[in-house]
Amino acid sequence: MPRSEIQKEQISSSMLGRKEGSESLSREGLRGAHGAQAVLGVPAAPSRPLQTGMEKSALASSQLKEGSEKETPLANAAFWAARKGNLALLQLLLNSGRVDVDCRDCLGSTLLMVASYFGHLHCVRELVLQGADINLQRETGSTALFFAAQQGHDDVVRSLFQFGASTEFPTKDGGTAVLAASQYGHAKVVETLLKHGANSRDQLYDGATPLFLAAQGGYVDVIRLLLSSGAKANQPRQDGTTPLWIAAQMGHSEVVRVLLLHGADRDATRNDGSTALFKAATKGFSEVIKELLKFSPALGILKNGSTALHAAVLGGHTKSISLLLDAGADPMLRNKENELAAELTQNERIRRLLWPREMRRKS
Repeated sequence: MPRSEIQKEQISSSMLGRKEGSESLSREGLRGAHGAQAVLGVPAAPSRPLQTGMEKSALASSQLKEGSEKETPLANAAFWAARKGNLALLQLLLNSGRVDVDCRDCLGSTLLMVASYFGHLHCVRELVLQGADINLQRETGSTALFFAAQQGHDDVVRSLFQFGASTEFPTKDGGTAVLAASQYGHAKVVETLLKHGANSRDQLYDGATPLFLAAQGGYVDVIRLLLSSGAKANQPRQDGTTPLWIAAQMGHSEVVRVLLLHGADRDATRNDGSTALFKAATKGFSEVIKELLKFSPALGILKNGSTALHAAVLGGHTKSISLLLDAGADPMLRNKENELAAELTQNERIRRLLWPREMRRKS
């Protein structure tokens, strides 16, 4: 059976909240929960904390169904050759006239998709020259360009464009080549895609953009490319999560700095009422907090009925607490449960930090 299992196609984006804001494009159908799976023996990238909701299909097994009219030993051998990059065998099979250059497996994967996924440029060129349809889509909607971009094969991406590949074929969940490349930090591929007309404002079905996915992954070079190509710094997902919020959630201080310098709203709130500062305080990401404080974010009661200081205290993050207090956070504010920040901890050191400064001087 041809095991050209390209199991990394998901670009998932609608799961923020499933794991406190993790957004992921898990490798094959650009889909969510970034739950990546292994591909033909190639381990998928670890899933990230925020998810995207892009389509969870997976070029998971590009093997022909047993009993399928498409299943032949020669077709199986062709898939194996495309996966392994065995050009001589692939040419022999195609030239025999007994293997259709656009033959598909049970999930609609083609030889070109498999060769593109594994980065075998010589096989990709041979298949196209033999008449392979460059823009065919898998059942999930993914194309050869999508897979090459997802895996970071810039040479394959450029070659596919030379032969007429289009960026206009999204997956069922809205995943595109630029979304996939952005999620996995392939800056060179993103640059190539943008030069060939890819839209920096593409969105998954849950609203996640290339910028959002790059911010989640901490890919500063990709973020700069996208911003220079017209990406909106404040474009949220449907749940209100902005690129800045997710960068703060993930602890990417440099990304936070770049986004703020490009006009990101420091006080943008997610649908649950939390801000980037609140999330950074919850996690204890002091470097992120430092970057946010340079832009004077709100330190008072937020729409969620709490403050960043309450969040830092609840998490026991002493350094974050000190940073917030030095910036003017008021320890006497009460949350929606009518609790002072000091009432959220039994840590005596933290409680002393929270005493009003006049009281500390007197003591």
